[in-house]
Amino acid sequence: MTNLQKNEIIRLHNGGANYTEIAETLGISKNTVKTFCWRNKKAKADGNKDVKIADEVRTQCENCDKPLERLQKRKPRRFCGDACRLAWWGKNRDSLNRKAVYPLVCAHCNSGFDSYGNKSRKYCRHECYIATRFGGREAVIDE
Repeated sequence: MTNLQKNEIIRLHNGGANYTEIAETLGISKNTVKTFCWRNKKAKADGNKDVKIADEVRTQCENCDKPLERLQKRKPRRFCGDACRLAWWGKNRDSLNRKAVYPLVCAHCNSGFDSYGNKSRKYCRHECYIATRFGGREAVIDE
């Protein structure tokens, strides 16, 4: 679907046309129109003719600014490869809005730690797990 078609769907939908009418006018599937409208509710609410659509094509890698090639029928890429993706996430870790951070207490050393995305974690680090699992030596705590 082209950006022209996307903007036309928004214009027709804001004008009161139903999904079937829009699909027949543009010569595309009714389900395609439905899906687009559902995914872009804000675009309809804003009523703008030239809405910036979410899947605009990126032309450069977010990390190294190398040009990106767009593959047909594929989601637009943000990074040129795994190395750039991992480097970008490593640099921008603090600026991300993390919602699944759980404050927990280590079962071995009783120190507090934050776990991202896993609220059933028991140990703050691998050394504490090993010390509890195999016993004998105490966990090495860097402080």
